[in-house]
Amino acid sequence: LPSSRFRFVSWHRLEQCDVTGDQLACPRVREPIEEELHLVEDVDVLLERGRSRRRRKEEGQRWEERLQENWENCLLNLSYQDLGDPYQLENFVRILRRLIRVEKLQLIDNSLINLSSVRLPCRMLNLHRNHLVYLHQLPKLPAVEHLCLSENAIASLGGLGSLGSSPLRSLNLTRNPVAFTQDYRVVFSCLPNLEVLDGIPKLPADALPFRIKAPETTRICNIL
Repeated sequence: LPSSRFRFVSWHRLEQCDVTGDQLACPRVREPIEEELHLVEDVDVLLERGRSRRRRKEEGQRWEERLQENWENCLLNLSYQDLGDPYQLENFVRILRRLIRVEKLQLIDNSLINLSSVRLPCRMLNLHRNHLVYLHQLPKLPAVEHLCLSENAIASLGGLGSLGSSPLRSLNLTRNPVAFTQDYRVVFSCLPNLEVLDGIPKLPADALPFRIKAPETTRICNIL
């Protein structure tokens, strides 16, 4: 909004606003304002003071806001979030946990480290340019078909088995350290439904069972 008065205001707190979450093209997890941080820190104190009437009113407002935040029906682009504050990260994860019917989800460049506590039913997930180090830090993805993990910091294929039961057809691990390791395309042996790796279709050699190569014998000669 053009006025700085509304810089940190959620859309559902604007008067006479009937916009719902599934109508937002690219929502942002906004920065916390000082009043909200103070409320979060002192919430226990407020409860102890027994302000039941105010609490009931706030609970009613939160329920109305929750109805407007119908993330369950969204096709979301949650990329480029500035998650520099724990308040923001907590609310971001809260939104992800409500995406029970999302099919396509963009989470590009969010500095995400661990999403293992989240379950996402999406068919397409883009986690390009985050800070993932291990594959077991991925969310639970029972229905994923297309997964992009390019430009993270994944150094090994450990934890790849968690995707073995998914219908994963294409995987992108470009610009991860693991992409430069030997026998990298053994990924196809671990993921039976995989058709494309890093934009390259499955090759005949990729269909062969993976075997650990025996060390090559060397001949030693003495030069006199």
